[in-house]
Amino acid sequence: MLQFLKYVLATLVGLVLFSILSVFVLLGIASIAGSGSSDVVIEENSILKLDLNKSFTEHDNKTNPFSDLGGPFANTEVVGVVQLKEALTKAKADSKIKGIYLKANSPSAGWAVLEEVRAALNDFKKSGKFVYAYGETYSEQGYYLSSMADKVYVNPAGGLDFNGLNAEYEFYKGTFDKLDIKPVVFRVGNYKSAVEPFLRENMSDENREQTRSFLNSIYNQVLAEISESRGVSVPELKTVADSLQAYEPQDALKHKLVTNVAYYDEFESAIRKNLKLKEDDKLKYVGLSKYLKTSNDSKAPNTDNKIAVIIAQGDIVDGDNDSDNQIASEKMAAEIRKARKDKNVKAIVLRINSPGGSGLASEVMWREIQKAKEQKPIIASMSTYAASGGYYMAMGCNKIVAQPTTITGSIGVFSLFFRVDEFTKNKLGITFDRVNTNAHSDYPTLTREMDEFEKNRFQKSTDRFYEVFTAKAAQGRKMPVEKLRAIAGGRVWSGLEGKQNGLVDELGGLEKAIQIAANEAKLKAGEYRVRYPAKKDFYQTLFDTAEEEQEARVMLATFGDLVPYVQKLKKLQTLNGIQARLPYEVRIR
Repeated sequence: MLQFLKYVLATLVGLVLFSILSVFVLLGIASIAGSGSSDVVIEENSILKLDLNKSFTEHDNKTNPFSDLGGPFANTEVVGVVQLKEALTKAKADSKIKGIYLKANSPSAGWAVLEEVRAALNDFKKSGKFVYAYGETYSEQGYYLSSMADKVYVNPAGGLDFNGLNAEYEFYKGTFDKLDIKPVVFRVGNYKSAVEPFLRENMSDENREQTRSFLNSIYNQVLAEISESRGVSVPELKTVADSLQAYEPQDALKHKLVTNVAYYDEFESAIRKNLKLKEDDKLKYVGLSKYLKTSNDSKAPNTDNKIAVIIAQGDIVDGDNDSDNQIASEKMAAEIRKARKDKNVKAIVLRINSPGGSGLASEVMWREIQKAKEQKPIIASMSTYAASGGYYMAMGCNKIVAQPTTITGSIGVFSLFFRVDEFTKNKLGITFDRVNTNAHSDYPTLTREMDEFEKNRFQKSTDRFYEVFTAKAAQGRKMPVEKLRAIAGGRVWSGLEGKQNGLVDELGGLEKAIQIAANEAKLKAGEYRVRYPAKKDFYQTLFDTAEEEQEARVMLATFGDLVPYVQKLKKLQTLNGIQARLPYEVRIR
């Protein structure tokens, strides 16, 4: 027995020592990888290979020295839009970069983000360098992005998913009916459809109307850009989509949606021919992460003047949660306050990609935006979403810039509770009883039905918040509140529609917003630098990634294929209090 305990103790000590040694080795590799990042050299006749079949984020703020090493430590799942555009600007002037291999079969990004990236790729083409796209298949988003290329290749056995857009909503009324859970809803606005998934089994007429409107607006913008790039009229593109004539590669070629039907080796042969290389010459590809580590020859303006870009991405929540996918009111307010108090920051650009969330959190951030506006210009730049609570943030800015394909508006509010007493009684055998000191001591509660007085009280609170929301929106947009409320009511608009009805000032991307901020601050080119959020260091990234991966593994092991639905149910826990939020989830495909 003693001998057995000795072996166990020796094993435990060995494991501890191995763990400590592993940490030191890991940190040593990180130090070496990080220190060598500035030594990246690009060879002559190189091709920038952009693999965009990943998820996109507004700004990749994580530092990972292992990105070029591959393996489990390489962070290859996210494309930062800011970093991608920086690379394209640098490559445009880099004599060693001769062109781009665009690999964008199925990027995971919203239409407004893709529109911004597409514009940056078109700007790169002004250098006279080539952009060649290759895909075995293309999703609707992938083809939209790739259609701007000089050459669009598709595999002979592949095809294009070119059949128009659709927006799909999920409805949970049947589930709650089966569980005897009763949603209790208070809302303002005929178009405020965020609560429909809990009350209906299909879309209301109002929701169908607004969805058809903004979806067609986005689709017409997409087709107009494809038409310009491919030289095919919009009516003809619609005919191809309606008759599914792009699914087969030869049909896509016939209708000029692609330029070549070929295998990958033939695609590479075309690149060699463009570069005047021999058939057996090896192509010199350089990936995005590696290219971003090369030294930047362009010098930043020698000035202390800055335009601060603040990224607001994700659901709006109360508090100071340090998540990359949530906008925590206290944390965001602190960021805006910091930029306001920095004398070197002459203007602020608030980059918003949010479907909304907590009404209270939106109000907290709106106040900080107002304080900043008293001292310096603050411009809103809308990405894929800037709706409801996202619009609450934007409406306080001096000017609002959006892409035509942005989803915005949704100026409306709702409150949502779930009465569970029948569920616990009928399904679990649990009942509740209570003693109150006052008539409504337990208000609001999930374990009994509200009386009419309580319901009226909550509806009045929701109405009051809507009145505040619309009054402040009217003030920010400099229009009569009656006119503002005529286009509010929770209705969702595209960015183009928003420009037409006065919710948006200018159409364009982040660069347009930065230029407007500079003009408002009376700064000319060369008189300011752009300050983006600081990157997290390697250690923060390492622990954040480990925590995210551990949570994902636990969820997958516990719920399997049901993970997406469990995540949506978990999201219900954040719908406390008055909400300024888009329909529960808008999926445009």
